Amino acid sequence: MITRFWAESATAVATMVFGLVIVKGALEFGIGWDSSGPQPGAFPFYTGLLVALASLGTLAITIGKRFAGSGGLQEISLDGEQFRRVAAFFLPLLGFVLLSVTLGMYVATILYLVFAMRFQGGYGWLPSLATAIGAAAFFYLALEKFFQIGLLKGPLEPLLGL
Repeated sequence: MITRFWAESATAVATMVFGLVIVKGALEFGIGWDSSGPQPGAFPFYTGLLVALASLGTLAITIGKRFAGSGGLQEISLDGEQFRRVAAFFLPLLGFVLLSVTLGMYVATILYLVFAMRFQGGYGWLPSLATAIGAAAFFYLALEKFFQIGLLKGPLEPLLGL
């Protein structure tokens, strides 16, 4: 069981780390001004800095409330049943990310949608497969052909000529 204090603290630390990673990456592109205006890292730098500072403020307020004895922070925020529901959403999403990197976006999209529709949604095999393949085809046509945005490709796409 996770109390509200630990949930808020962990979220604040995670978003602060995210903001600091953005800041570090932006510094590599430059954050000053040059002859054509702001350098490429300026906007991400300030955005990441804002996220990190806001997260630091959230963490400070949460810790301050804890020391002040705020009773609301001791409430159970995530019990066993809620954790299972969150895991049922998060673990397939994590699988999708891992499959995207290894098998490519289109194969991962098909596998994720089939899994989500068939095993979580209770749909039959035909609607699950049709929707998954249709969505992957739509993304391919819209992104690769129309907008010319290449997505991650795995070992199967070259076999299909994509």
